[in-house]
Amino acid sequence: MKLRKIVYGMLCMGALASCSDQMNYHEYNNYDEDFVKLNFGNVGGLVTTIYLDLDTDFGNYSGAVIGSATDESQYAYTGNSIETFYNGAWSPINAQSGTWNTCYSGISNCNLFLDKYLGLTFPELEQNADYKPQMFRYNNYQYEVRFLRAYFYFNLVRQYGDVPFTDHFMSADESNSLGRTPAKDIFDYIISECDEIKDLIIEDYANLPADVVLPSESPETGRVNKATVLALKARAALYAASPLFNTENNPELWHRAATANKELLDYCVNNRGMKLVDDYASLWDKNNYKNATDELIFGRRANKESSSMESYNYPAGIEGGKGGNCPTQNLVDAYETTDGYPVRLVDGVWKAKGSRVFDSAKPYDDRDPRLKMTICVNEEVEWPTWNETPIYTYQGGANGQPLNGGTPTGYYLKKYCQGDIDLRSNSTYKSAYHTWITYRLGEFYLNYAEAVFRYLGNADATDAEFTMSARQAASMTRERKGVNMPPFPLRMPNEDFWEAYKKERMVELAFEGHRFWDVRRWKEADKYFSSVDGLQITKTGDNADGTGIYSYAIVKNTRQWDDKMYFFPIPQSERMKNPNLGQNPAGKPGFQIGNQV
Repeated sequence: MKLRKIVYGMLCMGALASCSDQMNYHEYNNYDEDFVKLNFGNVGGLVTTIYLDLDTDFGNYSGAVIGSATDESQYAYTGNSIETFYNGAWSPINAQSGTWNTCYSGISNCNLFLDKYLGLTFPELEQNADYKPQMFRYNNYQYEVRFLRAYFYFNLVRQYGDVPFTDHFMSADESNSLGRTPAKDIFDYIISECDEIKDLIIEDYANLPADVVLPSESPETGRVNKATVLALKARAALYAASPLFNTENNPELWHRAATANKELLDYCVNNRGMKLVDDYASLWDKNNYKNATDELIFGRRANKESSSMESYNYPAGIEGGKGGNCPTQNLVDAYETTDGYPVRLVDGVWKAKGSRVFDSAKPYDDRDPRLKMTICVNEEVEWPTWNETPIYTYQGGANGQPLNGGTPTGYYLKKYCQGDIDLRSNSTYKSAYHTWITYRLGEFYLNYAEAVFRYLGNADATDAEFTMSARQAASMTRERKGVNMPPFPLRMPNEDFWEAYKKERMVELAFEGHRFWDVRRWKEADKYFSSVDGLQITKTGDNADGTGIYSYAIVKNTRQWDDKMYFFPIPQSERMKNPNLGQNPAGKPGFQIGNQV
């Protein structure tokens, strides 16, 4: 039996608390089972190959991020593959099936490892000085691999609903005869796997016993650990309880979700001493593996330095910038004034009813600080940080339309871009490491808030089990020291809290890959994805201080939405190989997805 190529990887993945090193593996050619079993490094190389199938989104769709298929952003160029999600071209023949292929490849390798490579003792290596620490790592691989398998199944079930399932290595013919297992059973499996391995997997690679630390390197910290396992369980439980999957609104599923997210929070805060970082922007900074470890639970650090995120998203009109994923007015509107009031453009005037500080002539001042950490606005200075000229996004401005790549929304993206990367031809600093945030503490305060709100039925409700209310939990991300937004008020009507919660989630988790899935699991895509708003800015004069005088108008962009798009179509290429797959239905949300044809 041949294995697919085990590639060289320099990764910093997993629990980034104290993540200061990288896993280094060598390159191998295709070798058979006996060769893989020769030594620790060969087996470890297979595990690294599985890690390499973990997902990121630094522009997966030819520069576009998945956020540009939502109301987070609009891609600056037409004809990009991201448009298939909203222009009617999405179909089984054009299925955007990368996740299907990658996840099932990862699952196959997981099953291969668990079926073929457990219980090895490497007797010929027993006399080596590093035998004990290497065996320690090897014996933990099985728990890492079980997590990774469950993780891949989660990505599949949230995307397709019912999916084929196996926990054993199978031939191609066997795999291509599988039917689809109900989504509920997949979620139950994920949660059960996490429960089984959470107390078996290593808790913290940064604090290994001295006798299992390899003498030639610092302790490994770039792998799955207990916190990572609990994070997957908590997220999976929330999805399973959400309306797309919990069609009967079973309160026990909301209870399970609240319990799972509380378990994660209690462990991270009480056992690991974790907390929300003061500097929100440090979460995606190139040094986040050092500076944001209090909050980061699991991240996928790119295996090499790059500047693709910057090249795709720096403002058009500066050297090396292409415009790319441009935040929408929908997203900007989610950022309140510093005293907690919404801002809206009404008849060409910016208004924030009730705000004590808002100046309508300066629509981006006195706003939630996360706005300017995430989004580049008109007349922004020092973005990128080396740029000495203000960014002008108005019509005819140096960085606005009709410039090729000029923003169609009036805004440019900052989040995940390393602003000190300089793409000018004479620059000496053109790339840096980027870490995709998979799990962080902020998400799970919000997850807990949603689950406990749905379970207890009120934003202020608590009981003996859930002593932190939904309102308190949802306020945590707002109240981090570097943000200092006011908490949600007491006694909010349920409808008002739900809308405020969704805005907070949109703001806090912007461009981290959540919005696409959140709106789907809530079954609210017809409300949020049928159109997106941009801002047309026109310069009408100049102030004495050199700033411009502008008029503003909302530009509405209609998109196509059909309820069949709650789930991805099963790729036609897979159905041709396996007639038992069926196809996802074209009905309304709430259908039983089953083995449809």
